[in-house]
Parts: sequence; C-alpha cells; structure tokens
Amino acid sequence: MAATVKQHVQLALSLPPRLRTFLARYPPASILPAGADPETHKTLYQEESPNPFMPTKHPITGKWHNPKYSLRRQAELVKLAQENGVEELLPFTRKLNEEKLRKRVELGLRVKGTGVGEKVKGHKHERTLVAKMEKRREAMLAMPDLIREWKKVGKRNWTKFPK
Repeated sequence: MAATVKQHVQLALSLPPRLRTFLARYPPASILPAGADPETHKTLYQEESPNPFMPTKHPITGKWHNPKYSLRRQAELVKLAQENGVEELLPFTRKLNEEKLRKRVELGLRVKGTGVGEKVKGHKHERTLVAKMEKRREAMLAMPDLIREWKKVGKRNWTKFPK
C-alpha cells in the first residue's frame, strides 16, 4: 500500500506545475482517500465553484458569472492533461477530446454539399460541364453520319443543308 502511495506522489510531482496546481485546487472524486465523501472533502475553490470550466449563477442576485478558466486556458489545461495521460481527471469542459468527438459525430462537418444527396452550388461552368460534355460526346458519335451526308450533298448545296 505504501508503494502505491509513493507512486501516486511521484506521478503527481511529475506533472507540470499548472496542472498540479489545478488538480490541487479542484481534485476529482476519484483521487480522494478511500471512504471519503466528495461532498465533505471539498476545497475552498470547489465550494466557490464546483466546476471551474462552467459559468455559475449567483444564488442571491441570479446573475451569471463567467467560468474561472477561460476557453483558451481550458484548452491549454486539457492539452497538458492529454500529454501527461490524466485527461480523465479534469472536470467536464467543451474542450475535452471525447466531447469534441461527440459533437463532430452529432453535427457532422457542417460544410454544404458534403452530406448525403447534397451538391455544392459551384460556378456555372462547373454545374453545366456534365451536360455540355454529354452533348459533345453525342455530336462526336453522330459525326460520321453527318460527314457522309455532306459528301452526298456536295460543296455547292452545303449552305442549304438543313440544320
């Protein structure tokens, strides 16, 4: 048991100072001592705001307060946690990888024309290209018959040839 405690202490000391400070201020319930109640083992920071990544509503005035950590600082903490393999110890935030993946799956790419059965508008020459090339291909296939007709009619009557 003493060896695992020493290992946990060594792991905590190996974390970057910013991440170590954050986890000291907002320790997750999973690293509390065995048998400890998460409600009674709250730090002063946690009593002030349980999740520092979410906005909080003042109980008396009803006004919303910004999160303790801005989105930029949240992203930096999440990156640090990912690099050190302790991302699951952080409280919920939009910047967590699993949350970003969930949102990407839910909303898709959100680029017009990439969905099933959708087409991108494009330029006019791009939209009409397929029809124009099909028309050109049909004209090329009909060309030998036209040449034969022209040879029958002759050069003099060529201008009278019906279109």
